[in-house]
Amino acid sequence: MPSKESEALADLYRSWVTAMTAKPDMELEEIRRLFGHWGDVTADPTRVDYQEIAVEGIPAMWAIPHGAVHDRVLLCSHGGGYVVGSMYSHRKLFGHIAKAVGCRALIVDYRRSPENPHPGPVNDMVTAYRWLLECGGLKPEHIALTGDSAGGALALTTIAAAREKGLPLPVATMPMSPWAGMDLSGETYETNKDRDALVSRDTTRNLGSLFIGEKGDPKDPLANPLYTDYSKFPPIYLTVGDAETLLDDSRRIAERAKKAGADVKIDIFPDMQHVFQFLAGTAPEADDAIKRMAEWVRPKLGLS
Repeated sequence: MPSKESEALADLYRSWVTAMTAKPDMELEEIRRLFGHWGDVTADPTRVDYQEIAVEGIPAMWAIPHGAVHDRVLLCSHGGGYVVGSMYSHRKLFGHIAKAVGCRALIVDYRRSPENPHPGPVNDMVTAYRWLLECGGLKPEHIALTGDSAGGALALTTIAAAREKGLPLPVATMPMSPWAGMDLSGETYETNKDRDALVSRDTTRNLGSLFIGEKGDPKDPLANPLYTDYSKFPPIYLTVGDAETLLDDSRRIAERAKKAGADVKIDIFPDMQHVFQFLAGTAPEADDAIKRMAEWVRPKLGLS
């Protein structure tokens, strides 16, 4: 049975859906303000500092746990269908993950769609990755990626894009509930439609169309991780809730990556909503997931 505390995320999601249903002509900026409250359900991690910077003109934020090593970094991409969400809505979530791992996290406020449609977001993430290597003095084996939802997709497609540009690849990636863009073929869009409090076919159509744009290809391997080439990829650890309509996105990404020879681990958490890790510090399921992520990635980063 899910914890009582985990209901807070479902309640938040239902409040957003109710607000948007009641106002079908809601302007994008108002929707962005709604999703700006994503982190309201996340407890502020103690002993974590935040520092805003610019990475080649792209806003970003360091989450720096007290006592963290500085020569290991998590490169973080926020969720929100590439349209909503920001480094501010996600700073506490990534702060918790960075604290559990014991290193710094760079949260990239990549330029969002529709102002910056595909391949804008993935290009911004590659820019940030290159910056860590060339200006931050980081070795690729000391960088791991993580992200949620659309950011979870970016935690995969950024690696593929970096490979295309001839960059050395990071040591690992940890997508949380990754989103396969406009793809609606997953069976859990139907089987979990009454369990998922946020994501529906309409959500995916609406956000996906803004992300891809009029002339974009929804099957572009750098836009849809169901079509990404995972050959020679670093190890992948996926976490997802079994109440999600996007559950099959994670399952099929894991299957495709395994067939390509990647080292893949996937954990499916019973009765959990989309990116339930937002409940960090308030619900045991979120804290358990983040603990598992940290235990998985620490040795890959060379942390004891």
